[in-house]
Amino acid sequence: MNRGKSLVLTVALLGSVLSGHLRSSAAGQEQAGMDKRIAIVIDDFGNAMKGTEQMLDLPVKITVAVMPFLPTTKKDAEEAFRKGHDVIVHLPMEPMHGKRSWLGPGAIMTDLTDGEIRKRVEAAIDDVPHAIGMNNHMGSKATSDERVMKVVLRVCKERGLFFLDSRTSYRTVVPKVAAELGVQTLHNNVFLDDVYTPHHVSRQIGEVKKFLQNHERCVAIGHVGPPGMITSGMLRGAIPGLMKDANFIPVSGMLTSPPTPVHGDKHK
Repeated sequence: MNRGKSLVLTVALLGSVLSGHLRSSAAGQEQAGMDKRIAIVIDDFGNAMKGTEQMLDLPVKITVAVMPFLPTTKKDAEEAFRKGHDVIVHLPMEPMHGKRSWLGPGAIMTDLTDGEIRKRVEAAIDDVPHAIGMNNHMGSKATSDERVMKVVLRVCKERGLFFLDSRTSYRTVVPKVAAELGVQTLHNNVFLDDVYTPHHVSRQIGEVKKFLQNHERCVAIGHVGPPGMITSGMLRGAIPGLMKDANFIPVSGMLTSPPTPVHGDKHK
C-alpha cells in the first residue's frame, strides 16, 4: 500500500471513531435527559365534571384521583383503569377554612374519633375500584393533625396503598407520620390550575419545566371541574414539548417499590 492510500484509510478510520464517539455522547445526553420524569395527577373525578373525557384521553399516562361516594365514582375509576392510568382515592379532608358542604360525603374531620376515621377511610377505599393509592382533597387542617394522619396512614399501610400529599398546607405532618409507620409517600411539586385561566396554567407548566432543570422528577396536580377544559387543553398542547426532556409516567412509577392493589377486582 502506498503512502497516500494509507493516509486516506487512517483519516477515514479516525473519522469513523470520532463519529461513533459523538453518537455515543449524544445518546448518553439523550438518555440522561430522559431520566427526567413527570407525573401528572388530576383531581376531582367522580362527579361528571368538565374535562373528564379530555383528561382521560390525554396521549400520556396520568394518575386519576377519584372522589368516593359520588355519581360517577365507579364509572370514572373503571374508565381510567381501562385506559391504563393509575387510579387513586381522592379523599375529602377538613381544610383550615371553608364549609363542610364543600367536601362531599365521607369527609375526614379532625373532630371524629379514631374509629370513625378508620371506618370512613376504609369505606372510601372500597368505593373506588382499582385504587392503588390515595391523596387528599383539600385537607389543610386534617393533614396537619398527627392523630388523624396516623389513622389514615395506618389504613393505607394495611391496604397496600401509598399516600400522595397534595401539600395544601406547609404544616403537613404526612412525611413525619409516614416515615414512622413505614408508608410509601410522595408529594406534590406544582399545582397547575389553582387559578382558572389559560395564562396561569401555561405559567405553571413553565414551572414544571423549571423544576425539572434541577430535579429528576416532578409531580404536578391539576383538576377536572371549573378549570378542566382549560387544563386539559393546555396540557395537550404542552405534552409534545415536555416529552423531549422527560418521560411521563403514572405517579406509582415514582415509588421505590410497586404498590399492591389489594381490592382492585372487588367492583368488576
